[in-house]
Amino acid sequence: MKKHGTSELRHLQQWVLWSVVIGVVAGLGAVAFFLLLQATGVFFQGYLAGYYPSSPAGESGVSGALLLPVETVERPFRLWVLAAVPAVGGLLAGLLIYTFAPESEGHGTDAVIDAFHNKKGEIRKRVPLVKTLASAVTIGSGGSAGREGPTAQIGAGFGSFLAGWLKLDERERRAMMICGAAAGVGAIFKAPLGGALFGIEVLYKRDFEMESMVPAVVSSVVAYSVFCSFPGVGWGPIFATQPYIFRHPYELVFYALLGVVCAVVGIFYVKVFYGLRDVFKRLKVPRHLKPALGGVLVGAVALAVGSWRPRALDGVLGAGYGFVQSALSQELPLGELLVLMLVVAVVKIFATSFTIGSGGSGGVFAPSLVIGAMLGGFFGGLFHLFFPQVVTELTVSAFVLVGMAAFFSGVAKVPIAAILMISEMAGSYSLLVPLMLTSAVAYTLSGEVTIYEKQETTRRESQAHRREFVEDILEGIKVKDACTKEVLTISGEKTVEEGILFAEETGHISFPVVDAEAGAGGTGGTGAGGTGAGGTGAGKKMIGITSVMDLEKQREAGAGNRQVKQVCKQEVVVAYPDEFLEEVLYKMNTYNIGRLPVVKGGGEEGEKELVGIISRSDIVREHCRRRSLLRGKEV
Repeated sequence: MKKHGTSELRHLQQWVLWSVVIGVVAGLGAVAFFLLLQATGVFFQGYLAGYYPSSPAGESGVSGALLLPVETVERPFRLWVLAAVPAVGGLLAGLLIYTFAPESEGHGTDAVIDAFHNKKGEIRKRVPLVKTLASAVTIGSGGSAGREGPTAQIGAGFGSFLAGWLKLDERERRAMMICGAAAGVGAIFKAPLGGALFGIEVLYKRDFEMESMVPAVVSSVVAYSVFCSFPGVGWGPIFATQPYIFRHPYELVFYALLGVVCAVVGIFYVKVFYGLRDVFKRLKVPRHLKPALGGVLVGAVALAVGSWRPRALDGVLGAGYGFVQSALSQELPLGELLVLMLVVAVVKIFATSFTIGSGGSGGVFAPSLVIGAMLGGFFGGLFHLFFPQVVTELTVSAFVLVGMAAFFSGVAKVPIAAILMISEMAGSYSLLVPLMLTSAVAYTLSGEVTIYEKQETTRRESQAHRREFVEDILEGIKVKDACTKEVLTISGEKTVEEGILFAEETGHISFPVVDAEAGAGGTGGTGAGGTGAGGTGAGKKMIGITSVMDLEKQREAGAGNRQVKQVCKQEVVVAYPDEFLEEVLYKMNTYNIGRLPVVKGGGEEGEKELVGIISRSDIVREHCRRRSLLRGKEV
């Protein structure tokens, strides 16, 4: 027992060490990316267009302290140039992405989720670098995107690399990747606890990766400390907020209504985002140019908004945090602010979809927060106008923060992480009660809709955990021990009409289609099949598979005299005699199939010899038989 405890302690110590290393690298990566963002922003928007977007209070003094000496001399504001630079940035990003690492397109967090579930936690070494450069160009040139995706990929990529270098197994590589992603997000948003929760929660719609909680916390805290230690960054929260104390229980009614609004608009946002993404995919344009086309559309939006209210550009272009700070501080008269917030909320949805849906690089976290903040501020302002005794002027700022968390909870399915991250970004937990209520409402009402399409619903659906949710006993049983050898087949030489008659006589729905002349033959049979069409059919060359419904469709189309082998489905998911039942069950679940032909490969041109058929009932029957045997031995 003592020896076992010592082994566990050593393993924990190793993980703490690895988590610290990942945190240090992720923190440095966040600093490098932040510097790059400043450089590209100063060049594209400041130097070329004379536009310097406002910053949130926690970053207002960063530029001069962090960035290498760059003169931010006041230049004349040129709106037409500002409208043109997103296209230039999109072109550069497209060339970078599709030349060196196509998987770095879009929002990086989804790529991390996909790597966890479907790629064994492996991320190509070049992806974080390409993602960093492409995202810096995209966001710096005014593209509507966030910075969490690139930093998540930087950290996750290093975690994957470190696991490979240490020759760790697949499970540990996935855990290290989570640590890196959590560290990157925790650093760039100055939210160590929220970043750690984000890393383990964003993988699923309804679940957590709890095994990685402790190392993710360690990595996130270290990365946050490294990032904030750099001169000019500081330890203060990103947003400066007014002191607020929740006192009035009637306010909860209005917060709940905001949750409903965030759910509805969130569903609209996701539909627009992926709808436009699909439109861009279908365009007959070289994919290198599609991000530039998205940049053209963003520029057109900027031109329209800038001609109307230049102040709104702070919310439309880039991350948009500066305009969120303006809403929190209520720097404008309430009436004007309400109009601006509503416009920014709507326009930000389309600007983000144009930027990232076209193949540009960046995150969706920041745009989602901005949309949520604008919705919260707008409806908070309306509530104040109609119910000033309950929703005071000070409370309007609280609605801005609560809207951020609620909207992101709904579209990203991360309610716990969103609540904590917004609290850390605002430097206060005083809004915890309304944050919890509004986020829960938005999360629940938005259903299965998510901005991260690679998310799985729970651990059960994830390929990373599929072995954990299959009875261990299945791992030791092979298909040849459980499959049915007596297979009712149909000859490929028979006509569609004969096949339908045979199906009616036997009462079966689907049949493997076999070559009546090839192979060792079978036991023959009666009906439409003749030899190999009824009975076992084992030993025959399998051509494909057909069903009563398929045959009837062929007859209705006037093909009743065609041979079955000409109309059957030839691309068939099959099982092999030496496969384990666990693997076969996974195939059935993946393709939603109830039974699989069992074949032996070999012969010329990859011919498959039919040896049996395996169904879910066969698996259940063999499982029950083995369990009975085990229980008998135990007794």
